[in-house]
Amino acid sequence: MVSSTKASPQSTLRYMLAPSDDARVAIDETIAAYNRMAAIVGGIVSEKAGANLVVLHELAYEKVREQTGLPARLVTLGLRDFASNRAPAGSINHLPLDEKLFAIKGPSDLTIATVSGRVAVPFDVAGYSSGWVNIFPAFLVVTGGRYEIHIGVTPNSPRMEESMNEGVLSRMGRLIAGVANAAIDKAEGANKLAIIEQAIREIDSAAEEARTDLGRARAEEYRITGRRTEIDEDISALDGKIRLAVSSGRDDLAKAGVSRQIDLEAQIAALDKALADAKEHVDEGQKALQAVLATRREAEARLSDYKRSLAQHASKSSPGGARAQPGASAAKAAAAVSRVTGVPLGEVASGIELDELDRLHREKAIEARLARFKVGSQ
Repeated sequence: MVSSTKASPQSTLRYMLAPSDDARVAIDETIAAYNRMAAIVGGIVSEKAGANLVVLHELAYEKVREQTGLPARLVTLGLRDFASNRAPAGSINHLPLDEKLFAIKGPSDLTIATVSGRVAVPFDVAGYSSGWVNIFPAFLVVTGGRYEIHIGVTPNSPRMEESMNEGVLSRMGRLIAGVANAAIDKAEGANKLAIIEQAIREIDSAAEEARTDLGRARAEEYRITGRRTEIDEDISALDGKIRLAVSSGRDDLAKAGVSRQIDLEAQIAALDKALADAKEHVDEGQKALQAVLATRREAEARLSDYKRSLAQHASKSSPGGARAQPGASAAKAAAAVSRVTGVPLGEVASGIELDELDRLHREKAIEARLARFKVGSQ
């Protein structure tokens, strides 16, 4: 859960877009519809002088949606944009965005909501600039045929994902405490079996959140690493060209090459910082996922223990009944866990790459700790 006291963005991150012809048309039509929205809202304001955002929403929302075809979320943000800026219709070259209107889908691709539906657009990081004074987290800006997304970022501040990971870890602590034997025994007047099974379902939900967060972090790391490699190659190629220009007496060309090298090296410094942050995020995401899966194993063990105790109690209270064979109740409990959660027992969510990574990491940690014990006992 993101804290409400998080710092305001202080810098602008720029994504340079390379839309296809169809995507370009969809974006241009959306901006045209956004200008029509400004005209509609402008007419309402002239009739209702001093209309605030609440009044604007009541008077204009349905009318704008019907006449422009803009996505609902964009209309909501657009009303706030108009209330803050009052830009005249026909002059607007931007769209306010948030996480519902655009999404990063891979190392070099994102999607944007338009009047024609969501369109996929390749992008590259254009760089950073200082300052962010807007009330929205991001904007799509079109100037001179260039399409960019500008995002407000805060350097050296706790990221949203860090808060998410902290929330997952905290949630795991609550869940594992809830399925502990003592907590179950104190659950008066409740279906204790249902308590444990519900906790496992919550754990599975948290696992999906952790996997998604980790996947995004790995995609960001991959994208930054790829871009850094490209810049390194450009710098190396320029080095040879500069030497050739110098040997040919073309100092003007050599100077231009050196200038370009300096610009690229500046980008390398920014990418190195971003890559370090991405690697830290991947590490944090992996720890969160490990905590989730470890909690899943603990919850399964609690469920098996509790079902075994129920089976033993039933056997003792029925003298004439057949005695269950050793291990039968545990196997039955394990099967019940599998049915309830849809996850095979033994290896949690086997076949999923991230879970296999967790298993390998766990085995390595066990071996390392065992080695320390052996050294200490000599």
